[in-house]
Amino acid sequence: MDWSNIDPAEIWQATQDTMSMLGLSLIFTIILGLIIGVLLYLTSSRQLLYLPVFYSILSFVVNILRSVPFIILMIAVMPLTKEIAGTTIGVAGTIPPLVIGAAPFFGRLVETALREVDRGIIEAAQAMGASKWDIVRRVLLRESRPGLIAAITVTAITLVSYTAMSGVIGGGGLGDLALRYGYQRFQTEVMIVTVILLIILVQILQMLGDWLVRRISHK
Repeated sequence: MDWSNIDPAEIWQATQDTMSMLGLSLIFTIILGLIIGVLLYLTSSRQLLYLPVFYSILSFVVNILRSVPFIILMIAVMPLTKEIAGTTIGVAGTIPPLVIGAAPFFGRLVETALREVDRGIIEAAQAMGASKWDIVRRVLLRESRPGLIAAITVTAITLVSYTAMSGVIGGGGLGDLALRYGYQRFQTEVMIVTVILLIILVQILQMLGDWLVRRISHK
């Protein structure tokens, strides 16, 4: 292997692009996925806003989006991506499909985390006259914090793999670098470096998430 093929400046730029895609898409995914998860929980059977038709429709849409392989989803939503971001390539063109792909996944994790909250606490809040919004904000979200942080960690790691796949459509980042040099030009050393950097990023995210879960769980 010829390690002289490694361009530190290009590796650094690709790493920055990956971090930008991850950070921006994670923010939007958390916001949208939290809304989806709360709605799924509240409108499900025996919950505060039991709406079976609404729940069935939302659940069906979430299941469809979760079932589509991300690489196919990226191509399928290109027209929408063009409308939202003005481009279908680069960091900006990757954010919409990343969010569309990850938000339903995170929403399901949020729903699961909320279901872990002791129903007795919810009933006690209702008995004290708390509004539905207060129960969501002060009881459900507060009591499910360890589960939500664990869900964010899993979603962030999933987004790392999604950003790598976005290189197929010119999304930039480490995945794009690995595709252009490691695969198309047979520069194995570039592929090795990008894989190592992605592994390090995943490990950092997992350790940070585990630390936050332990810290909050002990409070």
